[in-house]
Amino acid sequence: MAEKEGAIVKKGHEEGFKMIISLLEEFELPLGLFPLADVIEVGFVKNTGYMWIQQAKKVEHKFKMLRKPVSYDTEISGYIDKKRINKLKGVKAKEPIVSPPVNEIIVDDPPTGNIQFKGFAGISKTLPLEYFAAGQ
Repeated sequence: MAEKEGAIVKKGHEEGFKMIISLLEEFELPLGLFPLADVIEVGFVKNTGYMWIQQAKKVEHKFKMLRKPVSYDTEISGYIDKKRINKLKGVKAKEPIVSPPVNEIIVDDPPTGNIQFKGFAGISKTLPLEYFAAGQ
């Protein structure tokens, strides 16, 4: 795949998880944003910001403060930049009737303590950053 060309790749759960935490720190995103299990591979292309995560199985996580499950597919990908991930694939917010895919995640800049989740067709949700802290 052309978009993965020149990537730094880490294989296995421990190394892959360390890499995703390192990327979240570097780009000032909440460390609990990706509650992953059985990571197979994490990759990052420094030139373009393209990143991907492969995990053995789909993960459904209920953030303690959010009280709604979020679904993480076996392959998650997107373009990571300072305080944002766009063209995100593989993450869905579970709502009562539909499960809209999350297309973009943005941490407010200047800081307001909030994070925005945007989907297709203008659907968006703003939540406190603390909801996605490590361990949530």
